[in-house]
Amino acid sequence: MTASTTTPASTTTPASTTSPEPTRRDFLYVATTAVGAVGAGFAAWPLIAQMNPDATTLAAASIEVDIGGIALGQVVTVKWRGKPVFVMHRTPEEIAAARATPLSELPDPVSDEERVQKPEWLVVIGICTHLGCVPLVHQGAFKGAFCPCHGSDYDTSGRIRVGPAPANLAVPPYKFATESKLVIG
Repeated sequence: MTASTTTPASTTTPASTTSPEPTRRDFLYVATTAVGAVGAGFAAWPLIAQMNPDATTLAAASIEVDIGGIALGQVVTVKWRGKPVFVMHRTPEEIAAARATPLSELPDPVSDEERVQKPEWLVVIGICTHLGCVPLVHQGAFKGAFCPCHGSDYDTSGRIRVGPAPANLAVPPYKFATESKLVIG
């Protein structure tokens, strides 16, 4: 007779899927961390708040311009954030000249419609994009603005046409509050 050997079945215990009960120490860790985070927030608040601009800076962030008295064809220069801004009341001829220009002729091609909110009003920052000079309005071959320092010539939409300037005159953020009031900034 042959003896057969039997091996006992291996006994495995199933893995426990429950976590141990939270203790008073766990609660204290969570509570201490929460109070510390709130305290750090209160301590950091004045440091972050002092980085905000003061009231005089915020007041200079936007200006109101009365455009009711600007005659057709006239340009008024106002100061916004320390920069000159040209507010040009364009004539129908100036509008037509700006819109008739093919975009292929422009070094920085942007249509006139993209640069103005109302066709008769052009609002641009009056700083030449070449070296930061202030161009002369209604001068040059294109009768928009001309920078005599290096010969940059802008059209009646403030787009660069000739010269070393790499880009058009910048358009600041603006909106028409009423028919006779323009808000820049």
